[in-house]
Amino acid sequence: MLKELAKDIWIAERSQRFFGLEVGTRMTVIRLADGSLLLHSPVALDRGLRSELDSIGRVRFAVAPNRVHHLYAGKVAEVYPEARLWVAPGLESKRPDLEFVAILGDEALAEWQGEVDQTFFRGRPYENEVVFLHRSSRTLIMCDLAFNFGPGTATATRLLMKLIRSYGRFGPSKLDPLLIRDRAAARQSLERILAWDFDRVVVAHGEVLESGGQGALREGYSWLLAK
Repeated sequence: MLKELAKDIWIAERSQRFFGLEVGTRMTVIRLADGSLLLHSPVALDRGLRSELDSIGRVRFAVAPNRVHHLYAGKVAEVYPEARLWVAPGLESKRPDLEFVAILGDEALAEWQGEVDQTFFRGRPYENEVVFLHRSSRTLIMCDLAFNFGPGTATATRLLMKLIRSYGRFGPSKLDPLLIRDRAAARQSLERILAWDFDRVVVAHGEVLESGGQGALREGYSWLLAK
């Protein structure tokens, strides 16, 4: 169930439907220096996955990184009572039932500072996504700011992604400019992300981009970067 991408970073993939279309979803697991595990965008933690997680470390932290990726965030503490949750801006009002420590922002928390960086991608209120970087593996971790749908995509989903120019290529879809309400703020956030040192990009929907992520993200958002 867990697939190792590099030292101290894994992914777990699950089926997920969005408005009736199979888009899949992906959780990223980071093992910190003290052996603690950070779950990014948690998926359902069934017995098999829990066993694998327990074999690599101790689940202590979880993040719901945007206003859309939150379905299983509250379930982590049910399985791991000592685990603590942080949420994206705006999720506290959308999911008042969630018990969380604080709202994520631009600065890495003390719990993972120096190992994992983060920044709030402003100007897209629909998601209010917080983007993460695992420094040692040079892996950027995103949810809905880019997609990478390829040949394994379900037929109906593939047809839609072709229509919105989000099939067979990494990057945002042609609908993304409509989601950005403040281009200046979004551009500033993107420039901060592009200043990071990363090569691999993990997205929630589609395939992991194993290399060339820096250039691919810049190219995909060239319309936003243009002054």
